[in-house]
Amino acid sequence: MEKLRRVVKEIAYAQDYTKLSTLHQSLIPILSLASSLYKVVLSIRHYLYHLGFFSKHRFPVPVISVGNLTWGGNGKTPMVEFIASWLADSGISPLILTRGYAGGDEARMLTRHLRGKSVKIGVGANRAATAACFLKRHGYLDPRDYLAEGNWHEQGSRINSRKIGVVVLDDGMQHWSLQRDIEIVMVNGLTPWGNHQILPRGPLREPLKALRRADVVVVHHANLVSEHNLRDIKLVVQEVKKSLPIFFTRMSPLHFFEVGNMNTRIPLDIICNGVVLCVSAIGSANAFVQGMEKMGTLYVDRLDFSDHHSLRDTDIEMIRMKLKELEDKFGSMPVVVITEKDYDRDPEILRHLSPYKVMALCSELQIIPCRCNGDDDFKKLLKEMVEVKIFRSKPELAFSDTNPKDLSID
Repeated sequence: MEKLRRVVKEIAYAQDYTKLSTLHQSLIPILSLASSLYKVVLSIRHYLYHLGFFSKHRFPVPVISVGNLTWGGNGKTPMVEFIASWLADSGISPLILTRGYAGGDEARMLTRHLRGKSVKIGVGANRAATAACFLKRHGYLDPRDYLAEGNWHEQGSRINSRKIGVVVLDDGMQHWSLQRDIEIVMVNGLTPWGNHQILPRGPLREPLKALRRADVVVVHHANLVSEHNLRDIKLVVQEVKKSLPIFFTRMSPLHFFEVGNMNTRIPLDIICNGVVLCVSAIGSANAFVQGMEKMGTLYVDRLDFSDHHSLRDTDIEMIRMKLKELEDKFGSMPVVVITEKDYDRDPEILRHLSPYKVMALCSELQIIPCRCNGDDDFKKLLKEMVEVKIFRSKPELAFSDTNPKDLSID
């Protein structure tokens, strides 16, 4: 199964099918048929939502959705953390709703990073039911308590942080059953659209025209992308919706911690002139590896697994073999570096690589200043968008009593 996933991904991001192997080319007709069927189902589902056949849940607080058009590696969870941390620092307690896919590795990472802040994290596939439980347990703030007269930051210290003020949806773009006030779409700058095909032949969850629903587009890993390619991405986005604000982000490395002792803070320069094996099961391994190569290492090798893959004993043996090869080649013990998501997925199995050192890289999302689109500009824009949606567009939804049916947990 792991090999099949790898083959499908290679097809999805291939620019020239003639260079693909016979196996890859033999799968294209099957994937094309599956993509056509998926597109039909997607259209029917969208049409039924448009007709009101499927209901949409409305929460009594503003909702910010962070999603994407392609499969993983777009920086959704780091952006969710960035927004939640900012809200909490502003005195507004956000509720993060995450599906908890593949054992909840992302939820565990969010919990660790946001510990000590007034952030609540709800995990579950039925996010409406999850939100209902949290809103009933903790209560919620009338948005006027912190939006009135533009005193978002000034009123922060007087806001009851125990009550939920904003809902942040992790991976929410295709979760159409929940209404949202802001739609943020993350784009992986290294592999923005792949072959422009719909799943499973391509990486697109929806056609590019779905960008019309977006309020903000964020190009992630922009520091690893050429100016020419960034311009191309902007052109594609603006062809769909010219007025879309576009921001650029990067993952900034902070430090390492050693597997088995996550409280350690190991400086980044420990790998300078060293041999590193990057092991990851994430959506954008290329960004992870390229980031490691920029840290002054002597040599960086890699073992990539499909997104959210849980390591097995056979995988550990494969990693050990690769480490032995590197040790024989360079005459020194290589270091294994993983991402925090990989650590949170299964921290115990990584201890089986002893005596080789295994470290997890801690990073944080940063907005790259670009003309008028910097960190403060992004936060100001979100605040203004929430105010516009709440006060002008949907005042009756913003401040009316919660509809029990909408927040039912039955």
